[in-house]
Amino acid sequence: MANIPKKLSQINLLTFAVNIVFQLRSHLRAKRMKKFIIVVHGGAGRIRPESREKALRGVKKAAKTGFDVLRKGGSALDAVEEAVKIMEDDPTFNAGIGSTLTIDGKIEMDASIMDGKTLNAGSVAMITNIKHPVTLARIVMEETDHVLVAGKFVEKLAEKFNLEKCNPVTEHRLKIWKEYKAMLIKGEYQYLPKTTSLIKLLPELADTVGAVARDQDGNLAAATSTGGLTLKLPGRIGDTPLIGCGNYADNEAGAASATGIGEVAIRLVLAKTVCDFMRNGLTAQKAVEKGIELVKTRQNNLPMGIIAVDKYGNPGISHNSESLSWAMVTSDSSKVIAGLKYPP
Repeated sequence: MANIPKKLSQINLLTFAVNIVFQLRSHLRAKRMKKFIIVVHGGAGRIRPESREKALRGVKKAAKTGFDVLRKGGSALDAVEEAVKIMEDDPTFNAGIGSTLTIDGKIEMDASIMDGKTLNAGSVAMITNIKHPVTLARIVMEETDHVLVAGKFVEKLAEKFNLEKCNPVTEHRLKIWKEYKAMLIKGEYQYLPKTTSLIKLLPELADTVGAVARDQDGNLAAATSTGGLTLKLPGRIGDTPLIGCGNYADNEAGAASATGIGEVAIRLVLAKTVCDFMRNGLTAQKAVEKGIELVKTRQNNLPMGIIAVDKYGNPGISHNSESLSWAMVTSDSSKVIAGLKYPP
């Protein structure tokens, strides 16, 4: 009988230890769920010297704007939309105001957004006069039964929802278009023979903006917007509005946004491929690096960039292009870090 209190004491101690372990795990799980982050990019390619500081300021502002949404308890979906809208308003970037021109001197913009919690997505293509294509893409996601809508009708939809219109053409983009159009007419290069030689000559022809985020509830989202490829054929649609190619988010894997040559991202289904790498256990950084390796080995090393966030809130940035403007903010420090290459 004398051994009974001793045994009870041992049982109580064991129960106490189990409870402590359980509480620690719950605390760590709650802390992990609260971790939030946003990563943005301003496009892969060559950044002209006069635009470098502007690009850096632009991505910093976009990241801070998105992070402020997250810090106040907002959703990842709201954060990526607001971040991309900042870059659509900035003529430094090839999205929204400042979009590049087609071969016949017209504007045709694309955008997409995706909710990792539900896998709902919306995208638009061939937009000509809407200030924020990414917001129009969200309207397609939330107010229609479709994922991708292109052309004139979607602009009528924008009118119904009172979206602001604008003329996206800037003097800077018009100057670039005239410069390259003149080179084309002189026969100084063949027009997009298979894209490869032209882009190697003029890597600044293609860029995009994008954002990926994880909010305090652990939900992921991604948004991407672009004016497309300079001197593209009218009607050409790149990877940005194609879910899985230029943009993808899934709470069970991660979120990714691609930039560079759209046709490369389409062939590799690049954003979804990177998310699948994360689904299979790679961190966001390892996943984007593996994605760029695929570009090198399977797509002639054409200039590309990818940003990502995995389901644990870890960031990933990789590119093989000359430059990639990027910025990120995490709940760990709340400090905006940015660069024109990665690693900086």
